[in-house]
Amino acid sequence: MNLRSSWVAETGQTREDTRLTQLGATTPANPLDVRSGILPGSYDGQYRLSGFWLEGGAGTMAATLHEGRAVVQGGSTQGAYPVTLPEPLPLTFADGDAQYARIDVVVLRIYDNMYDDSGFTKAAVEIVKGTPAATPALPTLPGVTLPLYQVRVRAGISAGNGGVNWNSDVTDLRTPTVAVGGILPVVGETGNGAYPGQYRDSGGALQRWDGSAWVPYPLALGGIAPAGSVTAASYTGQYRDGADGLLQRWDGSAWVSYQRVPSWTNYTPVWYSSTGTAPVVGNGSLNGRYVKLGNLVHVRLRLAIGSTTNLAALDTAGAWSFSLPFLPATGWMTDILLNVVGFSSNGFKFFQGAAQVSAANGGVVNRFTVTSGAAAASWTKAVPYTWQATDVLSIWGDYESAA
Repeated sequence: MNLRSSWVAETGQTREDTRLTQLGATTPANPLDVRSGILPGSYDGQYRLSGFWLEGGAGTMAATLHEGRAVVQGGSTQGAYPVTLPEPLPLTFADGDAQYARIDVVVLRIYDNMYDDSGFTKAAVEIVKGTPAATPALPTLPGVTLPLYQVRVRAGISAGNGGVNWNSDVTDLRTPTVAVGGILPVVGETGNGAYPGQYRDSGGALQRWDGSAWVPYPLALGGIAPAGSVTAASYTGQYRDGADGLLQRWDGSAWVSYQRVPSWTNYTPVWYSSTGTAPVVGNGSLNGRYVKLGNLVHVRLRLAIGSTTNLAALDTAGAWSFSLPFLPATGWMTDILLNVVGFSSNGFKFFQGAAQVSAANGGVVNRFTVTSGAAAASWTKAVPYTWQATDVLSIWGDYESAA
């Protein structure tokens, strides 16, 4: 018995033909076409695809094509043809050419006289014979066909002279198809997906078509997509490993680096005195910079005394402090010390010290003291030495911010 079909023959379709070929399997390829392919499944559940399995006879040119069901897409306005091979079918390949090898292709072929003027309305299993050549090529497939196997027929072989090597000279061209919404088992090359949200089983991992590529699922949803696997994201907030090794996040229109590279930000510190007149920098300078990573703040401050800095107006007992870029965390964290160096242009001397982080005035560094082992003494205009124009005070270190 040859291949059964439905909705091909003008007359003669039996109820049995109709029952055998109603597959319910049409994976869309576009708004009109469906995916041609073999329905997956096997008798014992061990194999993805056992329909139309080709079994060759050792040392012969003969093979058996086993039962199976398939869908073969015609032209866009022609529709799809469901076909069924209900029982095994014997096939015989022609003997090899005396000089050159050739490549034959086993196909499911649809004849529909309304479209191809073939004079037939039927479905058939055929062997499309290739042309012998020093470098044999695949033959051109006729009409509406679904290729199943590629068979290399070596030069000089026949049933009495070795026959086809069924282990090494047969290439499986079968590809599966499933109902719309079903998960496509990967056998061979499945090509692009038909719509975003289509799924396939790649043989150990579920994959989802995102509109441009098959991406691992659920790795691409909530996980980090491997480098090179995703071009266009599926949703805002998707992550991928960038080609440069940096984590990237899709912001809705572009992939942007998610791993923040630390960079310094300028801020303008405020200079305080605990008593008396408030300090004025004048033609001196007071600059600050910071880097903030979460609650960790790296900070630098630099005060350069100028000729119009109002040192003379400051109270000798007024303890200095400088504002921080962020409010420090409370509790024992206020005991954290920052590094301090005072540079005296009178004799080019350096005075090393430390200063305490405080939550006063929105966050300041204060209680300056030298670190020579002497008793603590807050730095003022006269401590640890008498400050003058061109002197420089530097403060740096890190602390924990409240937020």
